[in-house]
Amino acid sequence: MSWLRHLSLLVIGVSGLAFSGEPVSAPAGSVSPAASMLQPRSGHTATLLEDGRVLIAGGMRRNQDFYRSAELYDPATHSFHATGEMTIARVGHTATLLPSGKVLIAGGWVGQKCTDSAELYNPATGRFSAIASMKSRRGDGKATLLLNGDVLITGGTDQVSPTGISSAEVFHAATLNFEAVAAMHEGRVSHTATLLKDGRVLIAGGRGEKVTTSAEIFDPRNKQFTPTGSLVTARYKHTAGLLPDGRVLIAGGSDERDWHGTFSSAELYDPHTGKFSLTSSLHESRFKLPDTVQLPSGQLVIAGGSREVELYEPESGKFLLASGQMNDSRHFMTETKLQDGSVLLAGGYPDNPEATAQTWIYRPVQLLSLR
Repeated sequence: MSWLRHLSLLVIGVSGLAFSGEPVSAPAGSVSPAASMLQPRSGHTATLLEDGRVLIAGGMRRNQDFYRSAELYDPATHSFHATGEMTIARVGHTATLLPSGKVLIAGGWVGQKCTDSAELYNPATGRFSAIASMKSRRGDGKATLLLNGDVLITGGTDQVSPTGISSAEVFHAATLNFEAVAAMHEGRVSHTATLLKDGRVLIAGGRGEKVTTSAEIFDPRNKQFTPTGSLVTARYKHTAGLLPDGRVLIAGGSDERDWHGTFSSAELYDPHTGKFSLTSSLHESRFKLPDTVQLPSGQLVIAGGSREVELYEPESGKFLLASGQMNDSRHFMTETKLQDGSVLLAGGYPDNPEATAQTWIYRPVQLLSLR
């Protein structure tokens, strides 16, 4: 066989055009099991620290079995180690890495009630310490680090109820105090809050008295919320992520029927027009999702609510399936991008309230080629 024939076969094989006439799907990386956490957890938080470790805090083993404990994932050794305990056991709280390198822990459920308490984790000492309380009690609120280093905290619920609250506040990192700001135009719990490139924050969906299509923009310059375009589909317990071009992906979630009303649909918000428009759908319907993680490629990683891990490819507008699977459909798990570009997927629970200690690592195709 001539060298030209060899070259022709190689080109055909690589392009995926042989026989089928269709290109092979873009590579989407792989998912594989990783070390187990020290405790099974769902509704916990996972925060990437400046030194590359990940702080895992609180959460629950099952309903009303909440944790004060916290642990650290060390990617250098691929292992978990205990660290200091929070001042109270909590689930459904927020955790935000501050410019100081400390982590703000705020709100959540404590037993049957929501709390306004807040605390800071200091990685240098491995300890948590209480700080001033929030202005409102809230569980399942959303925390967004603003460009100036302060933290916007929105919505949530103030009781064990699906009804969302409209209050919002800003944590000032310089003074360690909370300031109440103008309320949102609707009460929201299980909404999303996404920092836009211009420093404003997109608040989308969620549930007040009912699951809503409404969205609004928080402007840190005047500390006001302004309505923007409506979602195509009313949804809550969905996920959101910022794309490299400044648009925001909204995907999955559910309606009032929860488990019986989950979505595979997805849509895009364009901050220039203030409008949402449909994009391609996920391969599976899913809800109770963490925020997406943006890879260096610009793709967004979507995990949770399914065994599958998917990537949203902004150039094609399509979702790609990663190879490998998690061992069950994990809800209220966490998704954390590590410094090497891989993603730690931790905990969650399947179709029963028993959490898992299992974790997985998603590796994008660029990392797989280096292994």
